[in-house]
Amino acid sequence: MTLTVYGAPLSPFVRKVRLCLLEKALDYQLEMVMPFNPPDWYLQLNPLGRIPALRDGDLTLADSSVICQYLEDAYADTHRLYGDDAASRARIRWLEKYADYELAPLTTFCIFANRILKPSSGGSCDEQAVQSALHEKLPRHLDYLEQQLGQQDYFVGGRLSLADLAITSQFINLAHGGESLDTARWPALADHYARMLALPSLAGLLPSEQRMNDKLKEMAKAAAR
Repeated sequence: MTLTVYGAPLSPFVRKVRLCLLEKALDYQLEMVMPFNPPDWYLQLNPLGRIPALRDGDLTLADSSVICQYLEDAYADTHRLYGDDAASRARIRWLEKYADYELAPLTTFCIFANRILKPSSGGSCDEQAVQSALHEKLPRHLDYLEQQLGQQDYFVGGRLSLADLAITSQFINLAHGGESLDTARWPALADHYARMLALPSLAGLLPSEQRMNDKLKEMAKAAAR
């Protein structure tokens, strides 16, 4: 039975789930649901109205981390993304949550929201908040992640995991918001990001995302006229 993901492609949490499915080579379909005004029926899947949600047969789940962990457990013969031992699994979950709880408020809900989402709907960008996020709040998190990555290709166990997918999903929204990692200050993170962009799973998603982001920019220009 085909898995169904509910959400919008530019959400980093929807992106994380889609990458998890693609890396596991699991077929799925995406049903568009916007997070700010979801249809009433969606509230039966997630009463909080947040995206993503997942349907697998009669089972419905919400929250990207819950969904990815379910896919890891339910489809155990697929590419493992949460490590092989307790220590690795704990590290991966920690870094996944670090991306969701510490990076997302800055990369997605501040920079991307102010630069792209608000202007596209006729609102104004709070550039002061963006600059504060970029120069006062985000750097310490990037310093921490640079140290955690070190000279490794991937964050945990020398191979791709949900930690890499979750962190990269937030950096993509940073890029959609017009910003990039400082390669001089965070060279390991910048190299890791480039390595992740080359993954077939991510390379397949990005062109349509970029088209959507460009459309939102055009909407912002039209709203400003």
